[in-house]
Amino acid sequence: MRVNMGYQRKNAALILDISLRKLVRLLCAGMFATTILAQGQTYTVLHYFTGGGDGGGPVAGLTMAGPESFYGAAAYGGFEENGTVFNLRQVESSWILNPIHTFQGGFDGADPEAAPTIGPDGSLYGTTYEGGTAPLCGIGCGIVYKLTPPANFCRLASCPWTETVLHRFHLTDGAFPGYGKLIFDRAGNLYGTTSGGGANGLGTVFELTPSNGSWVETVLYSFSSDLDGYLPYGGVIFDNAGNLYGTTQNGGPNGNGTVYELSPAGSGWTKLILLSFDGGNQGGGPTGGVVMDAEGNLYGSTIADGPQGGGTAYRLSLSNGQWNFTLLAGLPSAFDGPLDAPTLDAAGNVYLTSKQALGNGAVFEVTSSDGGWQLNVLHAFSGSDGSWPTDSVVLDASGNVYGTTNVGGDGNWGVVWEIMP
Repeated sequence: MRVNMGYQRKNAALILDISLRKLVRLLCAGMFATTILAQGQTYTVLHYFTGGGDGGGPVAGLTMAGPESFYGAAAYGGFEENGTVFNLRQVESSWILNPIHTFQGGFDGADPEAAPTIGPDGSLYGTTYEGGTAPLCGIGCGIVYKLTPPANFCRLASCPWTETVLHRFHLTDGAFPGYGKLIFDRAGNLYGTTSGGGANGLGTVFELTPSNGSWVETVLYSFSSDLDGYLPYGGVIFDNAGNLYGTTQNGGPNGNGTVYELSPAGSGWTKLILLSFDGGNQGGGPTGGVVMDAEGNLYGSTIADGPQGGGTAYRLSLSNGQWNFTLLAGLPSAFDGPLDAPTLDAAGNVYLTSKQALGNGAVFEVTSSDGGWQLNVLHAFSGSDGSWPTDSVVLDASGNVYGTTNVGGDGNWGVVWEIMP
């Protein structure tokens, strides 16, 4: 099985993607609003996107800013129809969404597909899939941005933040950063991935280092071949020793994607493939990255194959120098299984979304049960209450689960939702 989801958006693929979104909105139109309660959960839509000033079509999930406050990004909509970054917060019994930046396209960037990261200075850092100044990419190879909050207290309903473009990709140094959120190291450097570009056109892992008021990009690794793995659409994470971990959606010795480790070695980095997916029970096409628990185990997901054909949730555990694969769950057969990394809670439960499982997509919890693992459906989307969840979820201190859907809802531009236990 070789996954080709069309994420290298040349013109034909972009037209296809837009057409599919329009088709789903037409199919969802007119459906009756329903509330689905599964295993005692209560599902609530916190915001229906309009496709206007608030944005629409969120691909990214949410970033928790504090109790009852989140940041997020919408890939479409905004006043220039190139996407927005927004703040959603609870005010008394209501949830209020305020767009804090509208992307202009061109130099400014367009189509933010990753949730923003809160920096140590309180600014937001993120990427856009398109935009920038690279003519070789046609629609631009994407950017890395910083959003700085207003210096003074703002009394307006919507207070715009100031954008600074930290880096514009130019194909040779990377192109099309995807779902992966940026991460900081302890020295304040930024790390991320691009799904394409680089020395071999197959994607990169990059670092941005602040220097004299600007930021300098260094390509830490350019994926080199089919066997090496390619299309790193998810982000990277650090362990305590300073090693980086991530995935490639395609390639590897078995051709179905990989989990890799990058270790600092002298002035460079050494790459090691920890797992090459078999396209069978292990699944195939890991689009999202991985997360790590306190014991150093890695958790991730795949979008295809597995026991039921809808992708998998898995764990990799290090023992005697070898990484061992454990299948946690096989997802129901669907077009596109989990598209981003899972989320762990303090008890070791695993949460993930699947784009079209059970019809319009669903939110799942994987729990340890009798020495094995059990897959629980927290919510199956109906279309009118959201459809196509594509990113990770976040949990608050009370165990409430939050996320977004790409389409569906009142205007079929997607929603922000909450599941309460």
